[in-house]
Amino acid sequence: MSKLLILSKGEDSSSTRYRALQFFPRWHAAGFEPMHVTASGGPGAVANMLRAARRADIVIVLRKTFPRLLLWLLRRAAKKLVFDFDDAIFCNTDGSPSATRMARFAAMARCCDHICAGNAFLAQRAARFNPAVTIVPTALETTKYQVTAAKPTETIDLVWIGSSSTKKYLVDALPWLAAAAKTIPNLRLKIIADFDLPGCGIPTVAVPWQAESEAQELASAHIGIAPMRDDDWSRGKCALKVLQYMAAGLPVVSSDCGANAEIVREGETGFLVASPREWAERIALLANDQALRQRLGHAGRQRAETGYSIESAFDRLRTAINGCLELPQERQRR
Repeated sequence: MSKLLILSKGEDSSSTRYRALQFFPRWHAAGFEPMHVTASGGPGAVANMLRAARRADIVIVLRKTFPRLLLWLLRRAAKKLVFDFDDAIFCNTDGSPSATRMARFAAMARCCDHICAGNAFLAQRAARFNPAVTIVPTALETTKYQVTAAKPTETIDLVWIGSSSTKKYLVDALPWLAAAAKTIPNLRLKIIADFDLPGCGIPTVAVPWQAESEAQELASAHIGIAPMRDDDWSRGKCALKVLQYMAAGLPVVSSDCGANAEIVREGETGFLVASPREWAERIALLANDQALRQRLGHAGRQRAETGYSIESAFDRLRTAINGCLELPQERQRR
């Protein structure tokens, strides 16, 4: 049984949950012994990480880069090293270039035996430094979202799921949503997150995010919204909320950029918009047409199940890892 070690910043990270921990039962079934170690902390955490790396047959570093010395030590400890990332960690969070982040990203990419990237944009950036790249989309256990939930009859509920770290995208959309609310009197915004936005121009209902209830809360809404900025940081996002909406059977209205634009099929699973007018028009169209919401929601669920299920993503990941294990040992010392 091959020992597989995942190194990440912690189990509470969404990247760790969706790109590592949810695969553990499948790794066991495939003949691997997976283990997770947090790669953050003081000298004790570093020593523990390196000890675990030496015992593993393959090490997957999830989303983290390291200072030069620590990266050198990890590369010496790991028999095979894979880098998995689902964010544009080579730039600042506002999308502006960062020489420091790019240098650490490039060093990480160059020294690995293989790279798993969450979308095509990320894969293209990684391929500049290492041609051994596989696209492994962030995936869902889609059956989790196949729940029956009563939807409000007195309101049309838009839903946005996220956290304070992505709050800026929703704030950007508030003028558009307020404009839509003026033409749709019963429009309401459900925010599944760790914050609320009272007095934002549209009635809101705040629902604290919980893993156990997120599927039910999504399914009880009418329309999923996914505003994004068109910059490198946003292009690195892997459209998790869009996939969650689709798996829950909701039609989607999304900004026409990044991975969102790759996943949402215009007029089939939702709408891609690029202006405040288009936001208001598409939301009004869906709010006034229950049959259209149902048709697009059904198509979106099918797309999530066939293209972005945990089974399809794991098949890609397992193929990449098996191929890496078959590489000659001398490749590890680049």
